[in-house]
Amino acid sequence: MPGTNPMFNNNTLKLGIFSANCSSGMAVTKVEERWRNSWENNIDLVQQCDEAGIEFMLPIARWIGYGGDTDFHGGVLETVTWAAGLLAHSKNIQVFATVHTAFNHPIVTAKQLATIDHLGGGRVGLNVVAGWNKPEYDAFGVDLPAEHAARYEYAQEWFDYVQKLWTEDHAFDWNGKYFQGTGVYSNPHPVQKHVPILNAAASAEGRQFAMRNADFLFTPVFDYEQGAETVKEIKQNSAAAGREVGVFTFCTVVCRPTQKEADDYLDYYANQHADWEAVDYLMKLQGMHAQSFTPEALAGFRDRFAAGHGGFPIVGTPDKVADELEKLSATGISGTTMAFVDYAKEFPYFRQEVLPRLEAKGLRQPV
Repeated sequence: MPGTNPMFNNNTLKLGIFSANCSSGMAVTKVEERWRNSWENNIDLVQQCDEAGIEFMLPIARWIGYGGDTDFHGGVLETVTWAAGLLAHSKNIQVFATVHTAFNHPIVTAKQLATIDHLGGGRVGLNVVAGWNKPEYDAFGVDLPAEHAARYEYAQEWFDYVQKLWTEDHAFDWNGKYFQGTGVYSNPHPVQKHVPILNAAASAEGRQFAMRNADFLFTPVFDYEQGAETVKEIKQNSAAAGREVGVFTFCTVVCRPTQKEADDYLDYYANQHADWEAVDYLMKLQGMHAQSFTPEALAGFRDRFAAGHGGFPIVGTPDKVADELEKLSATGISGTTMAFVDYAKEFPYFRQEVLPRLEAKGLRQPV
């Protein structure tokens, strides 16, 4: 989709920030310097990223924390409100709102996102989440469908309803399996003719949903070989559906002047001071309901979950980090989110040292 939207720019490797709206970010750790998701910290971070040419900010919609000593993700800034605020404090960066289809009515979501798209001058994005976390369903008093496919059948009708609200100029009736409405319309429409759509999925049903609807599939990468296989599969499947869907993943970044410093810090926060109770509960829920990780991946990924919620680890010197991101790009990945233990304090070093190296490699254009 051409235009000025940063999600469709010419950078080979697009970069985003993940989970800055959540307490502790992506690091399931007890260290004192873990991310404080205060509004002041989020404004500081989005403005740094905006100035550096980072393409997007992506939040996690979370309603119930994971316990442990830190109650990992127990404190969360609601994503639609968060996106509106960040758009008001930035100029160019895309800001996604992550929306659970099960907990948000399509008429309300369509109106909210259209409103903040006007606020941001056409920079909102929608990350559609079908939902998987049973304690959150319990909190809302909503049943988690036993069949994984049923979640996506519901999500598809929800998404189709939102799209019609964004494009239909006249009032209409909606008579679906899950939603009904008479004389429905939503005015204004978004500023963007096409709001970028992101969908996080690893299950077969989730990926089919992404092939039909998303611009970018957000999915885990376990290693470079598996990443390349995933990209190949998604390109084939999206082409068969008559669409082009890019693949995004998520990374945990520890960048330090020496490899030893980086390795030592990873061990410090993700081993010596990990919140293991929260790690194990998170992994249990992922294995039971999310289907984002295979059982084999979950069994071997306890350390990765402590380091960054299962994100692909990129740990080392600026040269090493840039080289690893280059390898990730070589798999065909369109972009990745990044997470740091303390985003706002660690990002300046990444900006100063790694971004110029990525530019030199031809993966990104200078701002």
